[in-house]
Amino acid sequence: MLDLDAYLARVGLSGRPTLAELHRAHVSSIPFENLDPHRGVRVSLTSEDLERKLVGERRGGYCFEQNLLFASALRELGFEVEPMLARVRVGAPPGSLRPRGHLVLRVTRDGESWHADVGFGGGTLLEPIPFGVGDEQEQSGWRFRVVGEGEELVLQSVLEGDWADLYAFVPKPVPFIDLETSNWFTCSHPISPFVNGLLISVQTEDGVRTTLTDWGELALIEHTPLGRSVEPVGREQIPALLDERFGLPGFALAAGGRVVRAG
Repeated sequence: MLDLDAYLARVGLSGRPTLAELHRAHVSSIPFENLDPHRGVRVSLTSEDLERKLVGERRGGYCFEQNLLFASALRELGFEVEPMLARVRVGAPPGSLRPRGHLVLRVTRDGESWHADVGFGGGTLLEPIPFGVGDEQEQSGWRFRVVGEGEELVLQSVLEGDWADLYAFVPKPVPFIDLETSNWFTCSHPISPFVNGLLISVQTEDGVRTTLTDWGELALIEHTPLGRSVEPVGREQIPALLDERFGLPGFALAAGGRVVRAG
């Protein structure tokens, strides 16, 4: 069972927060990071390991870790939660088909269903949106909507002035074994971008996104609904940036430039 009080303290809340309050608090408190796959450490999805890493050690994680921890908290608060797997489209070449490597949640209570996602790196929802095809939703200046495409639902956002696909998914719950399989690919397969590259991101409650990534040129990116700034950085700056900008101390660089635990 999740230590709900410890989790709520981690995200700066207490008591019985609403779904929207908890979602926004989680997003603005726990960084997105793939430091374990990047340094060759398998990602565990057991509830004990997720709580230890993201709550006790005050680390972050990627979508499987973030959304499963969030789901555990929601269930403790009386919500029904169904996990679903999505294919990420943002940044994909036209016509390409990526694996189902992203976890998204359908959250239900009192006859209402919500699309929740605290783990989309580089720009996740700040709050849940009504589940399924619907009207545009504005969150701290960011605009989102869900459109239908055959049997799939597609989450879109306005990026660089135009609507762009973020990910697509079939709205059917998947068993935990499917999550474990997708997680294994994401954290272990040699072609996974989370094994080959670095993606660290935080998002403030007012919607400012800060990302450190080497998917391309190594850079620190600040992104708001009005635009973004890109600051190229040297690899030797990574440990200090992780500590100072993302609240992730205790990392160093190994020979060859891989990020490892210090000491």
